Amino acid sequence: MPDAARLLAAYDREVRRAELTQAEPGQQLTVDGPLARLTGGRRGFVSGPPDLGVTGGPLDELIARQRAFFAARGEEFEWKTRSHDRPAELPERLLAAGFAPEETETVLVAPLDAVAASAPPSTDVVVREADSCDDLLRIATLSASVFGHDEAAVAADLLARARADAGTTTHVVAEADGRFVAASRLELVPGTRFAGLWGGATLPEWRGRGLYRALVAHRADAARARGVAYLQVDALPTSRPILERLGFTAVTETTPYVWSPLSR
Repeated sequence: MPDAARLLAAYDREVRRAELTQAEPGQQLTVDGPLARLTGGRRGFVSGPPDLGVTGGPLDELIARQRAFFAARGEEFEWKTRSHDRPAELPERLLAAGFAPEETETVLVAPLDAVAASAPPSTDVVVREADSCDDLLRIATLSASVFGHDEAAVAADLLARARADAGTTTHVVAEADGRFVAASRLELVPGTRFAGLWGGATLPEWRGRGLYRALVAHRADAARARGVAYLQVDALPTSRPILERLGFTAVTETTPYVWSPLSR
């Protein structure tokens, strides 16, 4: 089996199955036929197996039930799709039902032993794991600066997740001149051999200096220490070439489709 097909099979078998059975701290999972729904997060979330097993009218009914469920809660939600999923008509059915697509990302997977090492970005930058509540507050400040997020809301979310975390999340930061200039996180997927790389944020003036590669390498080391076998990333086009040079393989694409009660 080619590497990409083998890695995709492992991703579907482990990560996708975990999506259908596991809730993050503070979230609640319910099941509707082939789908899993998560509530209690920033917004609702719906995911399914690689093959939903329904088409046409029954698929439209399944979609309508999810809209009704979240409409009753007054809650926006995301339906996460992958380009290799079946039925192939799912995206067009979601569009017809009033969902809006967000940016498509490439799913890349790497066996840990294939991830290339990366030299420290420079002598004036320290890459380390966050180890205190103060560090989490500083990550919130960075996120607000880079993405325009509400700093207080990000801080509250990070602190709440840290209190509920069972040791599956590791935040890694790059620090220079007494401030965080980049941050990211490693999330173990319980019950699997996978961990995900998420949450990358780098100050604009610090981009192009090797921080992204350094943060990936540091998280790979942290994953090895925790017994992980595979790393997975949902990457934007700007990150994909870097990840491929580091040993990652593109296996599929993922597009979130979002529905909001305000769009009705």
